[in-house]
Amino acid sequence: MNYYIEKACIVKKKIQLEGWILDPNAKIDIVNRHHIIQTLTLNKKRKDISNHFHQKEETLGFSYELSLPKFSRKLEIILRTDTKEIDRIFLDDRLIKRLANKCKRISTLIAKTARVLMKNPKILFSRKLISKYKKVFFDKYYGRNVDNSWNPFDQKEYIEWIIKKEVVEKEKKEYQYQPKISFVLPVYNPRLEDLKACIESIQHQTYENYEICIVDDCSTKKEIIDYLKELESQEKIKIHFNKTNMHIAKTTNQGIKQAEGELIAFIDHDDTIAENALMEVIKVLNKEKKIDFFYSDFDKLDKKGIRCCPYFKPDYSPDTLLSFNYLSHFNVIRKQIIEKVGGFREKYRGAQDYDLYLRITEITNRIYHIPKILYHWRMAENSTSLKKSSKDYAYINGKKAIESALKRRKINGEVQTQKESSFYTVNYHYKKEPKVSILIPTRDYADVLEKCVDSVLKKTTYQNYEIIIINNGSKERKTLELLEKYNKNDKIMIYDNDCEFNFSYLNNEAVKKCQGDYIVLLNNDTEILTNHWLETMVGYAMQPHIGAVGVKLLYYDNTIQHGGVVLGLGGVASHTFLGEPRNYKAFNGLLEVPTNYAAVTAACLMVSKKKYLEIGGLEEKLKVAYNDIDFCIKLLEKGYYNVFLPQVELYHFESKTRGLDTTGEKYERFLQESAMMMKKWKKYIERDPFYNENYSLKSAFRLDSSSKGSDQNESKNQSE
Repeated sequence: MNYYIEKACIVKKKIQLEGWILDPNAKIDIVNRHHIIQTLTLNKKRKDISNHFHQKEETLGFSYELSLPKFSRKLEIILRTDTKEIDRIFLDDRLIKRLANKCKRISTLIAKTARVLMKNPKILFSRKLISKYKKVFFDKYYGRNVDNSWNPFDQKEYIEWIIKKEVVEKEKKEYQYQPKISFVLPVYNPRLEDLKACIESIQHQTYENYEICIVDDCSTKKEIIDYLKELESQEKIKIHFNKTNMHIAKTTNQGIKQAEGELIAFIDHDDTIAENALMEVIKVLNKEKKIDFFYSDFDKLDKKGIRCCPYFKPDYSPDTLLSFNYLSHFNVIRKQIIEKVGGFREKYRGAQDYDLYLRITEITNRIYHIPKILYHWRMAENSTSLKKSSKDYAYINGKKAIESALKRRKINGEVQTQKESSFYTVNYHYKKEPKVSILIPTRDYADVLEKCVDSVLKKTTYQNYEIIIINNGSKERKTLELLEKYNKNDKIMIYDNDCEFNFSYLNNEAVKKCQGDYIVLLNNDTEILTNHWLETMVGYAMQPHIGAVGVKLLYYDNTIQHGGVVLGLGGVASHTFLGEPRNYKAFNGLLEVPTNYAAVTAACLMVSKKKYLEIGGLEEKLKVAYNDIDFCIKLLEKGYYNVFLPQVELYHFESKTRGLDTTGEKYERFLQESAMMMKKWKKYIERDPFYNENYSLKSAFRLDSSSKGSDQNESKNQSE
């Protein structure tokens, strides 16, 4: 990365330019109608840039405000060195005015790396404009809506994050355990410059005990063959030329066969890795020598080679993995483990890595996530990094890989594909419906309770269930009449417990009386929307590795009230995607497919009765707030995974019965319960394993701009 344009805009007939270039002798030409009208030099000290890129020269930035020429028909900004042009930006004033009239709002044009291709000119749009018209601009013109999901980070924000947060340790430390790591690199007709960049990124590693095992799969480009033959004489490089085209799985297996390292690192022939990628693995191995599988975060390289679209991953999440291959890039795996499962399989071509990871996670739980961007995935025309539909066969084979995994695991389930995305949903089947007990605490508010219970009775297609209404001292005649009516229904039992309101105690006592194998904690201010809600929740709750099962909850205006819970967000914990539209497409399928979270809300939560009792039920010291969060963390402590199911929807009118905890005695109790949680579960609240530490704790799934380092929370990561 040699330059970045932070601002290139027209405001009140003034051209405003800001940015930086690593070459201190670079020039900026202002061109109008193909004539240079002004040449600018770098005029601003940028210590942040010079420090990050280890440059002695500090005057690497530029900041100018220039008068707009009267006849700015073809206005261009050209960044250049003495020998070549770096970049060219078009600012067509007439086109700008037409866009402003059409959109009715555009105050400034800010240079983001996200460029909209309209004919040939590269028009740069404001953040507000992009936000409003992102589907039109990004899907149609730039294809930046990667994986059918909106990337939430604008480019300037991400570049600033890179400069502030990424630190590469140049000093080579001596570690006691220094295993050889073998890069396996299958090659078939990449662009020569991309292949060179890939090889060079490996050769620039700060960890030196590695080798590169290249297998060319009968490339037809002479320049590729010539380049590979030049590499044959270099130290640490092994090259094998296939005599026939064997495709990706067999070619990769060939590379693994010739590898001598204890661990295998995988990289595609046109991608690059961070220079500290291997060192980050070695740092962890010297603390936890038994790790079998490493994966990291990654970002993407756009058509100009500029980093964009970061993907910050959770720690190992088995149900998320059955929704899509989130483990991919950057992976380092013990060779012994790969050989034990039989390597890559050709029949899953395009999803051969997905199939391999599913098989590996069945024989080891020593899986470690490095929460750093260590891999840069190039957005090539035919790459799934740009558009998943470019390899439909890979998506089909991904489905087959999951089906194969379910068969191996002896799980009865069906893999459902998403119509408009590249994700999967597993629907679990069972021969006999286990009994489900639905627990609903209530005190008066007959109309609220009636809407809840009647929606269960009318909407639920599942047959084997009972409803236990926990009457916590209702006094109103209308409520008592309603309870008397429900008491005549064979599916409903009324359990009277007239005590001070304590959500945990009321449910714990009701569990002792229920007959179900599975428990549903359900608030009285909810309404069922999905007919098959119990079938789906039972399918997940009966999986041995799953603890609590939560669902999507909506406010009555069809905006999201619960999309999973993040620990530490805004304090102890908070819901994600609050206030977003019901059909909001969150990035990486977070509101489309089953996803592991640290916690889900007990407004609607299912768990097996056996696991409920195993962890001692709900904490009765937490009478109102955070008892469900505490419950979910106790399940995590026992080794279970909690899961959020967006395909199940309910309305939640929230806190109607007891009111909000914002004043007086209720607020004091809330503060006490918050303090108890902070003391009891500090390690989880400080680092939620299912929420990447590079995200903010002020706003969900936004970049963390604080000054804390990414190393401080690496300790509790391993999946064990």
